[in-house]
Amino acid sequence: MMESWVYDKLKKDIGTNRFEHSLRVMKTCEELAEHYGCSVEKARIAGLLHDCGKLQGEINLLKMVSDFGIILDNVMKINKDLIHSPLGAEIAKRKYKIEDCEILNAICYHTTGRENMTLLEKIVYIADLIEPGRDFNGVEEIRRLVYEDLDKALLYALDNTLAFIISRGKIIHLNTVKARNHLLILKNME
Repeated sequence: MMESWVYDKLKKDIGTNRFEHSLRVMKTCEELAEHYGCSVEKARIAGLLHDCGKLQGEINLLKMVSDFGIILDNVMKINKDLIHSPLGAEIAKRKYKIEDCEILNAICYHTTGRENMTLLEKIVYIADLIEPGRDFNGVEEIRRLVYEDLDKALLYALDNTLAFIISRGKIIHLNTVKARNHLLILKNME
């Protein structure tokens, strides 16, 4: 169980609305972990802390990236919305004393996904999308699919995300493309 100081610090750092989102993601992670036989404790921690890198203000975000020596790839330099994931993993490690690499990776890749994701990484990625406060075109289908077939739900979610990114004229992170392609290859091998 997470210590109370973690909740207090997280709420102070990311604000009430983002904190409440994080609590909903944590709960969704717990439910999915139980359903798929993943560590509920790891899912709970990763879900709660997944957005701990969503600091208020771009200047604060970029300063912490610099202070922690995080190297941003070219996509993250342009699309700053993606920075909070690797930054969050570093904050979870340094400020919240998380040492488990599986939890840290789930935080790091919860926005882009990646090729050959672990079960925990898949759970945090999808829980962030489908927590009860989310309302976007396709979310109900992802919620329906997620308890039938996690990979199928993930593939649908990635397709939905890619279509959204393209419709906005934004650049796509290569990790997202690799995540999708990996799932398609696995699906075609069945």
